[in-house]
Amino acid sequence: MTVSGHTGRGAETGSRPRKALTIGAVCKILQSEFDDVSISKIRYLEDQKLLNPRRTSGGYRLYSQSDVERLRTILRLQRDEFLPLRVIRQELASGGDLVLGDGERKPAAGAVRRAILVDTSRAYLSLEEIVEETGAREELISELENFGIVQPEKREGKTVYDETDREIIRAANELSRVWVGARNLRVFRSSADREANLLEALLGPSLRSRNPERRKEALESLESLAATVSHLKHLLLVRDLRRLAGE
Repeated sequence: MTVSGHTGRGAETGSRPRKALTIGAVCKILQSEFDDVSISKIRYLEDQKLLNPRRTSGGYRLYSQSDVERLRTILRLQRDEFLPLRVIRQELASGGDLVLGDGERKPAAGAVRRAILVDTSRAYLSLEEIVEETGAREELISELENFGIVQPEKREGKTVYDETDREIIRAANELSRVWVGARNLRVFRSSADREANLLEALLGPSLRSRNPERRKEALESLESLAATVSHLKHLLLVRDLRRLAGE
């Protein structure tokens, strides 16, 4: 369903008319690319100040074409880059080179990872919110906790998850569809532990320094090295997958 973005004919400008879409129409358009998109998820992203569609006098949301492309960018960064919403929000606010709907622009990987590491503020979600946003079963989440894949915290007597936990659960849920269980994911946990230990051995003393300048330099080095390690791991995987495919 579409509705006119303006009431007057003279309001339409440019080479082609533009139409505003209802939230249901936007959801339907994006479901072919994003299986887990839902009206409630779009509303949640709006609540998180990532989207700001205009509203009619009756309070109905109307999404422009740029709103839809912004939403597509957010969903792709969540799915493909596993970025938490706070980082996506920062990048959108700063006008960084993000991947838009046509895929023409991309952020520098190091810049994205720096944002993740430097901003230590975190948003917390309840189990119910995690289930709603990821579509994962509570049983799967419990298994991920048991194997140390996700590590929720206790706050005010309640179990809460941060945005990194949520994206881990989202990825694990995708893998569960091809019968990869939480037990099988321990290899990724072990690999991450070894990489973190290596970086700690290199930079641990500087990161624990009370000298602000030394600690700042260590954080910058940590961010850079983490991005390099992640890229190297990806390249090694690509090489092995090419062999598997017989290329």
